[in-house]
Amino acid sequence: MTTNLDKPAPRPAEPGRSMVLAQGVCKSFGPLEVLKGIDLEVGVGEVMCIVGPSGSGKSTFLRCINHLEKVNAGRLWVDGHLVGYREKDGKLYELKDSEVALKRRDIGMVFQRFNLFPHMTAAGNIMEAPTQVKGISKPEARARAHELLARVGLADKADAYPSQLSGGQQQRVAIARALAMDPKLMLFDEPTSALDPELVGEVLEVMRGLAEDGMTMIVVTHEMGFAREVGDSLVFMDDGLVVEAGHPREVLANPQHERTKAFLSKVL
Repeated sequence: MTTNLDKPAPRPAEPGRSMVLAQGVCKSFGPLEVLKGIDLEVGVGEVMCIVGPSGSGKSTFLRCINHLEKVNAGRLWVDGHLVGYREKDGKLYELKDSEVALKRRDIGMVFQRFNLFPHMTAAGNIMEAPTQVKGISKPEARARAHELLARVGLADKADAYPSQLSGGQQQRVAIARALAMDPKLMLFDEPTSALDPELVGEVLEVMRGLAEDGMTMIVVTHEMGFAREVGDSLVFMDDGLVVEAGHPREVLANPQHERTKAFLSKVL
């Protein structure tokens, strides 16, 4: 695929008004085009839910937002700043790994699998990044960890190891761990898909609380009830493209595209 990273792209007119802005984002893995020109905007404090079939590019798009994957074309801004690059005279220059890591700490990400360190307690998992990346003292980080565990309903699990926690509890620790870095933006990649059905609700409840607190969130999910109740916008992706977007209740009740209708008929 031809890359156009060096071609000038218009900057957002008012980048401070958007938390995330994607313009023509493309991503390929060898000959496989996974993202074919994604244009999306997420306002500050907005909860955007992204739905679609497996292989539609949803998770890849999330990973591009925090530069875990490098785009082949297009532009991505987070809080007014280009992701992974600086631009000079219409050309992009990739940032050093240390610069990328510095910017990435403002973006929290929660994965399908919890990715907790098995040899660390719940509190230890939450303390690790603030102490190692931000240089926060251990007493301060421990106090913050206890505060965050209480926030996600696990005040009594500070000294528990991941193997002693249910899947839902582990995912809530993972959310607390992401929050410990005080991110501007939270990305959720199907955070309930690996959970037993009876544990899904406790994780969604924590996410509802974050939305109520004004956290900007992009959530890849199959939980249509959550999207309807909590989302400010709903995006349906298929085959690397945004097929349809709008208010969740409108899209779910009255989809305009045949592909959206076919997908929703199987999941609602």
